[in-house]
Amino acid sequence: MKITHKILEAISFSASAHLGQMRKDDETPYHAHPMRVAALAASWGVEDEAALIAALLHDTIEDTTTDYDDIAKAFGSDAANLVAALTKDSRLPHDDREEAYYATLAAADWRVRVAKMADGYDNLLDSAYAKIPTTALAKAEKAIAVLAYGDEPPIAAGRAALAKLVAETKARARRKVDRT
Repeated sequence: MKITHKILEAISFSASAHLGQMRKDDETPYHAHPMRVAALAASWGVEDEAALIAALLHDTIEDTTTDYDDIAKAFGSDAANLVAALTKDSRLPHDDREEAYYATLAAADWRVRVAKMADGYDNLLDSAYAKIPTTALAKAEKAIAVLAYGDEPPIAAGRAALAKLVAETKARARRKVDRT
């Protein structure tokens, strides 16, 4: 993967946007998450600059004061459109929001689907603090079912990695239950 000036700018943009936010463990700075999502996407073969920028900024519209126009101005409309597709519509009630979100993701460009699979992978990996990571596991399984189609090499790599992690997580959860 070629690290471009724009990708470096997106790293800084994401870090600034998420400044002060923490992951659920209350120890890890939130910015570690989008960095890992972009690293996963790159490890699965994503080389597209806008896709990697979207992976870095995938939570900025939803979880910060950043809006579409901020991203479009800094990184162009292609990256902003990808980030927008990765953003839930907070104006909708929870169930409607989730349904609309996955419908958008399912119809989205492969770059959006890879970023969401990487997001699901990182969230599942990060959920190790939970006794049994049922929410992260369910979302990862849904990502495989809804998003892991297409013959783009990063989709296939993401699907395989996420399916393997789901299986490992289920086995770990079964062992935890068996010990109790």
